Amino acid sequence: MVRKMKSMDGNNAAAHVSYAFSEVAAIYPITPSSPMADFVDQWSANGLKNIFGTKVKVVEMQSEAGAAGAVHGSLGAGALTTTYTASQGLLLMIPNMYKIAAEQLPCVFHVSARTVSTHALNIFGDHSDVMACRQTGFAMLCEGNVQEVMDLSPVAHLAALTGKVPFINFFDGFRTSHEIQKIAVWDYEDLKDMCDMDAVAEFRRHALNPEHPHMRGSHENGDIFFQHREACNKYYEALPAVVEKYMDKINAKLGTDYKLFNYYGAADADRVIVAMGSICDVAEEVIDYLNAHGEKVGLVKVRLFRPFAPEKLIEAIPATAKKIAVLDRTKEPGSQGEPLYQDVVTALANAGMNDVQVIGGRYGLGSKDTPPASVFAVYSELKKDEMKRQFTIGIVDDVTNMSLPEDENCPNTAAAGTIECKFWGLGGDGTVGANKNSIKIIGDHTDKYIQAYFQYDSKKTGGVTISHLRFGDKPIRSPYYINKADFVACHNPSYVTKGFKMVQDVKPGGVYMINCQWDFDELNHHMDAASKRYIAQNNIQLYTINAIDLAIEIGMGKRNNTILQSAFFSLAKVMPEEEAITYMKEKAKASYLKKGQDVVDMNYKAIDLGATAYKKIDVPADWANAVDTKEPKQLKGKPELVKMVKDILNPVGKMDGDSLPVSAFVDHVDGQFELGAAAYEKRGVAVSVPAWDSTKCIQCNQCAYVCPHATIRPFALTADEAAKAPGAAKIVDVKAGKGKGTYQFTMAISPLDCMGCGVCVGACPVNALTMVAQEGELAQQDVFDYCVAEVSEKKDMQDNTVKGSQFKQPMLEFSGSCAGCAETSYARLVTQLFGDHMYVSNATGCSSIWGGPAATSPYCTNKEGHGPAWCNSLFEDNAEHGLGMFVGQNKIRQDLADKTRELIAVEWARPELKAAAQAWLDTMDDGAANAEPAKAYVKALEESICTVEELAAVPQFAAHAAELKDKGALLCDCAACTLAADILSKKEYLAKKSMWIFGGDGWAYDIGYGGLDHVIASKQDVNIFVFDTEVYSNTGGQASKASNIGQVAQFAAAGKEIKKKSLSEIAMQYGYVYVAQVAMGANPAQTIKAITEAEAYHGPSLIIGYSPCEMHSIKGGMMNCQKEMKKAVECGYWNLFRYNPEGEKKFTLDSKAPAGGYQEFLMNEARYSRLTREFPERADVLFQRNEDEAKARFEHLQKLVEMYDK
Repeated sequence: MVRKMKSMDGNNAAAHVSYAFSEVAAIYPITPSSPMADFVDQWSANGLKNIFGTKVKVVEMQSEAGAAGAVHGSLGAGALTTTYTASQGLLLMIPNMYKIAAEQLPCVFHVSARTVSTHALNIFGDHSDVMACRQTGFAMLCEGNVQEVMDLSPVAHLAALTGKVPFINFFDGFRTSHEIQKIAVWDYEDLKDMCDMDAVAEFRRHALNPEHPHMRGSHENGDIFFQHREACNKYYEALPAVVEKYMDKINAKLGTDYKLFNYYGAADADRVIVAMGSICDVAEEVIDYLNAHGEKVGLVKVRLFRPFAPEKLIEAIPATAKKIAVLDRTKEPGSQGEPLYQDVVTALANAGMNDVQVIGGRYGLGSKDTPPASVFAVYSELKKDEMKRQFTIGIVDDVTNMSLPEDENCPNTAAAGTIECKFWGLGGDGTVGANKNSIKIIGDHTDKYIQAYFQYDSKKTGGVTISHLRFGDKPIRSPYYINKADFVACHNPSYVTKGFKMVQDVKPGGVYMINCQWDFDELNHHMDAASKRYIAQNNIQLYTINAIDLAIEIGMGKRNNTILQSAFFSLAKVMPEEEAITYMKEKAKASYLKKGQDVVDMNYKAIDLGATAYKKIDVPADWANAVDTKEPKQLKGKPELVKMVKDILNPVGKMDGDSLPVSAFVDHVDGQFELGAAAYEKRGVAVSVPAWDSTKCIQCNQCAYVCPHATIRPFALTADEAAKAPGAAKIVDVKAGKGKGTYQFTMAISPLDCMGCGVCVGACPVNALTMVAQEGELAQQDVFDYCVAEVSEKKDMQDNTVKGSQFKQPMLEFSGSCAGCAETSYARLVTQLFGDHMYVSNATGCSSIWGGPAATSPYCTNKEGHGPAWCNSLFEDNAEHGLGMFVGQNKIRQDLADKTRELIAVEWARPELKAAAQAWLDTMDDGAANAEPAKAYVKALEESICTVEELAAVPQFAAHAAELKDKGALLCDCAACTLAADILSKKEYLAKKSMWIFGGDGWAYDIGYGGLDHVIASKQDVNIFVFDTEVYSNTGGQASKASNIGQVAQFAAAGKEIKKKSLSEIAMQYGYVYVAQVAMGANPAQTIKAITEAEAYHGPSLIIGYSPCEMHSIKGGMMNCQKEMKKAVECGYWNLFRYNPEGEKKFTLDSKAPAGGYQEFLMNEARYSRLTREFPERADVLFQRNEDEAKARFEHLQKLVEMYDK
């Protein structure tokens, strides 16, 4: 049977198959599984029919638990239903999975297997999620590469129908789900041909229906439950044969040899690995090499993991194999071994094969790369007489010494003739998208096999991305990073200046291309000596290209990806240049038409120019002996922080975290890191940064107020501080208001921390800022560093106005958020107001990713060491977690208040101590008023405790002091001293804390809404800030209940039908919740007023901040983020108001009546405008409904003003 070849990733392959067999898909977004649901939604919107001749009905739920419930209900009603999930999402489905399996409902959960959060969140792949489900009764089928996902996913659907057992169909998250390969694709007629339509009919007949009613889900007592539970056994006993039957049908069609356990290797192997997932392809490469060199090794690939068929495993293992290593991609602390290991050991023991030695190893947790070196190490271990019973590979464990030694210079096992390319990009610059297009062009328009995989750091846009591309004339089985490439491109010059090890990955004689604005002298200055030596000593062909300026000239801003893509095709010579340009333009149109024809045209121009824009660099002979002259910079700061930066942050920042040993983390075993590490990164990724014109500046501080990354800050300086400032400092007198005649002023800018968004330029009312090349502003870095470190805080300049707030230290700085991000602007402002005494409970999402990267915290401390105490629990429980933080610390404070009252009641306690204690009690619930009394109370407590030595000096207490001394006591044990000591032991709880709960709209409106509602109903003194991007930003842009009518998003491919949920009004109906809607760029003063009112309010508060996002695709980009807020408010799309239950005026509508331009506002963002190109008639209807709803909403708010004023 001949099938069409197509380039796609594992998610696409699974979606293709699941669409064929599904009638309903109940979904919820989660990385890395969301694309499966998105494909299904898009195909359904465009009319694709499944094998039953119908379109799949896609239903987005509020959580994975909700999706599982919907799947359960839909199956019960007789519709073939599926879902797509991973990690915590899969775990939330477990209760329903028990029910679905026990009710014999034939569904398939497609899972791109992902790490379950433990000491840290990890969005990448391993098997910890699926292993948590092996007790549910679901069968479990595993695939190891993209072609297997296409070929074997039908087995899960077909066997579920016939066998009456639901399936988890899983494959490695990211490594398979996001790896692009050219594969053979099923035709739906062939899938239909294999489907047992009688089983489908039987399923429908057995479904619940009032026409033939039955009952399911009863309750049973201990007398019958056990027996009833055992009645299902025969179905699980029969299922392996059912799976084999459908594998055989697929084998007959395809000429393959899929089995429950496939063996690969020498027929007479003495050493065998047992594994499942993508590592099997790596093992096959190593096996081919070893067996070709005289060894006898093999691999058993596990496909059906549940039900486990031990007799089939035994059948697959060669009789000659006496040593077996079982590899698990999960960790079960405290167990005798991981799940697959235990299954293999049990199977061999039950078969009486006691002469076979079995060892077990862990690999690949959190998508840790598992290259051939790791597999070589396993086979080497199996050679030993004394093997490690339990081991790890791919890491260096220098603590428990479980890791196997690996040879970095192990043989190259990739298929001969494979071309390997590596591209270092900046998140959001389009490098990944361009490379996806490139590899699909090669795959779909040549006879070559292809593979593409994409590696990311933990930042949002603006982080490091590495694209790994392979293509060749033979099948590619290399699911691991490229470390010896024919072509390496550096798309951001900052990676060169920071000394990233990039060129070292180029094979001798290979090509290295750098995107930069430098001439040769500048290149020679910036490149480190190690890179120069490697280039000269290995005959590297060096090219530079200035795509930066070219993109600006074309009008593409920072998006230079298509220029660089065109240069790659020209240099790589994969296909004739004219063909490549034609195909690139086709891909550009498909990728960017949703953003408008003007964007497509700019990309066309970029492709044409990029093909000839590079130039060859003649490498000087003296580079072969280059020597670095730069002294390593000495780091200053808290010793624990500096150590963490050196040991973890620096290597991780250079994408060298894979080299870190286990010992690097022993000080952080519980996942707790120091604050303030982001300040040490100095990433320098912005090509352009703001330059300040002190002559134009009116010192309004609006630029600092909107800066997402706190890289532009006003400082008031004394004459002495100004005199000691670096020579590049631009210092002027304070022009007006506070500080005039007392201080001098500067606006300090950090060019190496700036992301180059330009938001500050747009906010400046007098054009005192202009974007210029970063290199020309580097002298300002010393000025910024001096001001931060040496200029004292000027409390007399601070207040809660827009201007005064910016003289307060931001305790959120240099985060990994996107350039222009609105979320960080809000969060940074909150830290300026309350950062030295605030807790933050952060929902998983964008704000936890930019807010909580490991060892790189952007939250920081003041000079006293105080700062935000930040924690992320989960996505779904953030409000409850935040409430728990508040309740926990508040309980301790209340206990301290009780002890303080006891202390005051002690007759002989010092009067000044009693006075300080009472002052603390009087203000303990007032955050603003309590800080100083708390300090005074601590001081009084410390001064009031009597030591044993002091006690001995008082004659009437000398004997008692002697007794205490004999017992080893240091302090007096009277009631006053005992209470004082007890209170002092918890002194850090005395000052009133500010409790903040941060999260996005996906959390607040959807998955975490139930918890949020409970928390605000509790009447506790917590503040909730919702960053409302109107879309699931972090998982790739799925619709949420915050999304509005007509908005195009994943899971709303044809535009959202339902209006936005009014979260604010739901909260207001309690009558005791402070509620505000804000938009910083529209009304900065109203934003800060709402935040300070919320904190001052003694009860729950909810602030919803409008947050334009990269996902909105605003015309002109995110530099217009704050301006877009203003447009949204002016046209009536977003309303500003405050509801204060304790205010004289309870409800204040801060927005003016809509000024028109509503449709123009919608068309300024591609999330709306793309609907006019894809579904134009529908767009007209939905956009008008959107505007009508906005008008009605404003009229309703006006009525609320009248109602609350009565």
